[in-house]
Parts: sequence; C-alpha cells; structure tokens
Amino acid sequence: MTPRKPRPANAEKPARAPEETLERIVREEMNIETLKTRNSDSLDIHEVAVWQLRDALEAAYQAGIRAANSPRSS
Repeated sequence: MTPRKPRPANAEKPARAPEETLERIVREEMNIETLKTRNSDSLDIHEVAVWQLRDALEAAYQAGIRAANSPRSS
C-alpha cells in the first residue's frame, strides 16, 4: 500500500459527507445494512465485489458533485 502524502498545514480538512447519504449509498450499492459499528465481526466486516465498490464510489462522487452545485442554505 502506498503511504499517503502529508497534507500541508494550511490545508482545510474536507467537509464530511452527510451520514444519511453514505448510509443510502452502502445500502443501495453494497447491500450493507448500516455503517454503524455493531461490535461483531459478522455484522461489521463485509465482503464486497469490486463492481459494488466501484458503484458506491461513483455514487459518492455524483453526490459530491450535486452538493457542490446546489445553492448552500444559511
């Protein structure tokens, strides 16, 4: 695994995705019931196909684009 490059000290931390968006993506794309830790290997560790991972990443990317293009509410 390639180590991550350190982020510059003045770089802002990226905003976190809304939890409900992530939960929806993993339910729909990866057939995972929840992202909450349930302290059980059989519930917390999942085997997923690469195409499920690709589809989930694509859905997250598209959700980010939609969020970036939508007007922010104050």
